[in-house]
Amino acid sequence: MNFPSDLRYTKSHEWVRKVEDKVTVGITDYAQHEISDVVFVELPHVGQKMEQGKAVSIVESVKAAFDIYAPVSGTIKAINTMLESDPALVNQDPYGKGWFFELTPSNPKEWESLFTRDQYESLLRQAAKG
Repeated sequence: MNFPSDLRYTKSHEWVRKVEDKVTVGITDYAQHEISDVVFVELPHVGQKMEQGKAVSIVESVKAAFDIYAPVSGTIKAINTMLESDPALVNQDPYGKGWFFELTPSNPKEWESLFTRDQYESLLRQAAKG
């Protein structure tokens, strides 16, 4: 599985890319593989305020529906409208065209609570051991 080293990760399998004063959020390669074929994505609204760890989006697959959680607190600045007509982008390109939303963080210290690639891979290994 692919886990880019320039991203941060959450226990609930979201990835976060920070560029200047905004972050972009999606789900990891591991998550899209586990979810299977994505058929619908419910995105938050531009301007919506979110709190770290709270559900802000829903992904539906052929298996079930899954919540997507805010990796950091902030305000939604953009959503990936391409997912409305082509939700399979989440499976095809989870770190590129399959992103969910961009936000402006309201608490920069929350960034430090996110996992590095090595920490995230360790979390997956621990989960696999049961």
